[in-house]
Amino acid sequence: MGSFSIWHWLIVLLIVVLVFGTKKLKNMGSDLGGAVKGFKDGMRDGAADSPAQQVTTDKAADKSTIDVEAKSKS
Repeated sequence: MGSFSIWHWLIVLLIVVLVFGTKKLKNMGSDLGGAVKGFKDGMRDGAADSPAQQVTTDKAADKSTIDVEAKSKS
């Protein structure tokens, strides 16, 4: 009663194909694959950089920031 058989999944798949169409499902699959590939590449590139390198390059690149202290109203 609680588990689905193969026939239940085939009916669900048929309904999804009828609602979305095969072209839209193909586009969604390729978009999802590209996103996963981009995520993996980003994780691989991010692991190569150490946090110390990121901090030093960020400070050197951002020279327009002005560091000030806020005075409290009394």
